[in-house]
Amino acid sequence: MDMRVAAYAVVTDDDDRILLARWIEGRRVAWTMPGGGLEPGEDPEDAVRRELREETGYTVKVGELLGIHSRVIPATQRVSRLGKSADAPLHTLRIVYRARVTGGKLRFETGGSTDMAEWFSLPAVAELQRVKLVDIALRMAKIL
Repeated sequence: MDMRVAAYAVVTDDDDRILLARWIEGRRVAWTMPGGGLEPGEDPEDAVRRELREETGYTVKVGELLGIHSRVIPATQRVSRLGKSADAPLHTLRIVYRARVTGGKLRFETGGSTDMAEWFSLPAVAELQRVKLVDIALRMAKIL
């Protein structure tokens, strides 16, 4: 079994909008929480700061730990970069923080797993094609 540990952030603004990134590596293009996998030896808070900067252009101050979500994805449901199934299941541990923007300006990632980022109102989020992590993280933040 493979394992992936990742850190994500629930980021809101003064208008109660939620920052999301559009994930383009899956079976379908879908909106997700900004964040991503830890590099070897990387602290999760450092990882979420790095990922937010890469995916959105913003620098953030990481706040409270909202929770950890654990999921095992069967090998037949995994998606590789080539669109093929993997040989082994994947255990994902997703560490979710609250964060706030402290600098930078919105820009899109190039050459990564996301291609754009955008602010959405909660009613707009409900209408989006999104991964389950969005709802999980918003429940952790007591927004849903």
